[in-house]
Order: sequence, then structure tokens, then C-alpha cells
Amino acid sequence: MKTLTFNNRLKKNIKRNYVFTMIQNLDLTRGIWMIYLASKGMSLTQLGLLETIFHITSFLMEVPTGAIADIYGRRVSRIVGRFLSLTSVVILLLANSFVWFAISFVITALSYNMESGAGDALIYDSLKELDDESGFMRISGNKEMIYQMAGIVSFMLGGYLATKNYDLAFLITIIVGTMSFGYSFLFVEPSVGRNNIDHSSKGHLLRQLKESVGVLKMHKRVMFLIIFSQLIMSFVTTVFYYLQNYMKSDGYSEIAIGTLYAVSALGGALLAPQVYKIEAVIKERGILLYMPIVSTVCLFGIAFSSWHFLFFIPMSLAEGLIFIALGDYINKVIPSEKRATILSMASMVFSFFMITIFPVVGILGDAFGLARAFLVMAIVATVLTVVNSLGVLVWKMVK
Repeated sequence: MKTLTFNNRLKKNIKRNYVFTMIQNLDLTRGIWMIYLASKGMSLTQLGLLETIFHITSFLMEVPTGAIADIYGRRVSRIVGRFLSLTSVVILLLANSFVWFAISFVITALSYNMESGAGDALIYDSLKELDDESGFMRISGNKEMIYQMAGIVSFMLGGYLATKNYDLAFLITIIVGTMSFGYSFLFVEPSVGRNNIDHSSKGHLLRQLKESVGVLKMHKRVMFLIIFSQLIMSFVTTVFYYLQNYMKSDGYSEIAIGTLYAVSALGGALLAPQVYKIEAVIKERGILLYMPIVSTVCLFGIAFSSWHFLFFIPMSLAEGLIFIALGDYINKVIPSEKRATILSMASMVFSFFMITIFPVVGILGDAFGLARAFLVMAIVATVLTVVNSLGVLVWKMVK
């Protein structure tokens, strides 16, 4: 009877995670913060530095926070992450200097760190304990759909409010952030993967990190999938943020920019529940082979076309497909007791790429214009796509 009751609570984790995803991502600042900070006097180079500060923090703290989630609980990690997120938005609203903006970005990074590995680990291990982990890709697709629906509201409403008063967008985000913080207490911690952890032993955090690295060494295919997926995400994320300023300089209003991102989010919402069906047809090889080509072509479109913003939509959709499908592959291989740590390692790889790419694009944008900065990205992406395609084809022949 006790097991049945606990299993019912684990099932509620899945449904509650859908609601949590919606309110967590009702962030009206997502599509306007670059423009907001620019309005407060930040140059593209300074914006690049702020994002670099974010990712340096994330790079340094991803794995330790993932290990903390594995050792002390994914629920606790999620709760702390929501509190930090709320704090960072309050600081960003009240700040007027680069230093305080930087402090806000450090706290924001920590909030992402606390959620990045813990959130998916909480849901996957809830499913595993229910003997239903095969449904993770479908559930991830549903979650991504809800994430994109939240994005539609955030981009449209945030863009509209930005044309009136930036502060309104931040105030509403703070109210919703308070709700998500309270809601995070409702989750129950799955027992899978935590039964043999001795919290009293010295060095258990370092041991967790060492053993997680050992898992990746044993599964080099997982290492490749992590690097591949995070590289694609870093390119799309960089375009997402700088495109705000690119469109603004072309005379587009905040509401027009929000509409573009809302349309992109709508496409993602429609695609996400179908990813498991698409994956069944083109398989892992098709995802690894075709999606980088789509992204690269779109980068050239953004750099050269007068309708540059339209190319962001298919680029974003390709990234979403990669995120859902490869996330499922990775979770199937890694052990539960190392899940949050290894997923945080993936986020650390993303931060490494962002530390490298984001400030360079900002500097190039200040010096030569964002169109040429995007062209440089497209050329680099072409080289990487050729290397990746050859690697995928060779791996298929060897296999």
C-alpha cells in the first residue's frame, strides 16, 4: 500500500512537471533583455561580456551542482534554482550598472545550474521507478511543446510591454517567478539511484564527479552526442540573442521581434510531440546528418537575406528536434545515480562553447556589423558540418 501511494506521487511528478514547465518559462524578458540592456547603455561587446560571465559561472558550477542534485536530491536543487532565478530578475530590474548586471547574470547562471541536470533527472528517474522510462522521449516532446507555448506568451506579451514600459515585463516575470518557486515544493524525490549514497562520508562529492567521468569514458558515444548537441544549441542560442539587436537596428519594433520568436515557438510546439515519430523514421543517423545542414543553410540565410529573420524559424526547429531525440538517447545509457551530474556536464559543454562563441560574435558585431558576424558563424558551421557528416558516415560504415 505504501509503495502504491508513493508510485501515485511519482506519477504526479510527470503532470506537475508540465505545469512547472509552463510557469517556469513564462519569462517576459526572454526576447527583450538584450534590447533592454542596450537601452541602459550596454554595447554589443558589453552584452557579449555579460553573457560570457554567465557561461563562465555556468561552466565552473554545472558539474558541482549536478553532483549536489544527485547526492542531496533533485527536488532540493530545483527549489534552490527557482529562488536564485527570482533573485536575479529582481536585481536586473533594479540595476543600472555593468557590475550589478554582471552579478545578476552570475546568479542567473547558478539558477540554471541547479535546474539543468536536476529537472530531467527528476522526471526520468520517476519514470524509471515506475518502469516506464520508454515514454521519456514522448514526455520530453510534450514538455518541449509546453515550453514553446510558454515562449509564445512570453515573446508576444514581453514584446508588447517593452513598447510601453520595460519595467512591466520584469514585474510580471517576478510575480510568475514567485509562483514557480512555490510550486517547486510539490515534487516528490524518486528513490532510484540514491539508495547507496553515504552523505556522512568524506569526499563523496569528488567521488561522484570522478565516477561520472568514468561513465563517460566507458560510453564514448554519449560523449560525442553531448558535444554534438551542445554545439548546435550554442550556435542557435547565439543567433537568438543577437538577432534581437540585428532586427532592432533594421527598424523592427519589440513587438515585431516578439512575434517572430512567438512564431518560432509555435513551430516548436507543433513539432515537439511528433519528434518520437520523426526519430522512428530517420533514426539517430538522420538527425546527426541532416539537422546540422539545415542549421548551416539557415545561418547563411540570416547573414545574406533581407528576410534574415525568417531563417531563424527552421534553425530553431532543427535544434529542438536534436535536443529532444539526443536527450532520450543519452538518458537511456547513463545510470540513475550519475544522471544529474552527467546531464550537468552536458550543460557545462554548452557553456564552454558559449564562452568561446558569444563574445566573439559581439566583438565582430561592434567592429563590422552583425551581418558579417553571422557570416563568420556560417563559415565555421560549414566546416564543422562537413567534419560531422564525414564522421557520421564513417561511423555508420564501421558499425
